[in-house]
Amino acid sequence: MRHERIEINPAIMDGKPVIRGTRVPVELVLRELGAGMTTEAIISEHPRLTSNDVRAAQAFAAGYLAA
Repeated sequence: MRHERIEINPAIMDGKPVIRGTRVPVELVLRELGAGMTTEAIISEHPRLTSNDVRAAQAFAAGYLAA
């Protein structure tokens, strides 16, 4: 399954899935959402992210769990 906004590279964050072009792990975005942070708050904390990146992290996790 390919996600344009998600990157998995062993040289970046030990191969954890990250938002492409950043070092922000998908896991961190999901944890922040799970803690009740809004998309806007996450973007404020990580200014390189967009709302599409947050949605991509959710879609990546959903796809991973569905496989």
